Amino acid sequence: MKEEYDFSKGKRGAVIKTPPGKTRITIRIDDDLLQWFRDDVHEAGGGHYETRINAVLRQYVAGK
Repeated sequence: MKEEYDFSKGKRGAVIKTPPGKTRITIRIDDDLLQWFRDDVHEAGGGHYETRINAVLRQYVAGK
């Protein structure tokens, strides 16, 4: 670990840009539901739980 770091060229904001067609939000989800999505993705061999939540919401909306 260095004694000093130079942050003079640092930038504020998200490290990864949000892709077109996506919006970054903050929501509150019950702990048990979030864990279910994380476990579901893990059992499927990996991926992103956010993508899984998006897919489930799309299925729900399409069924209405």
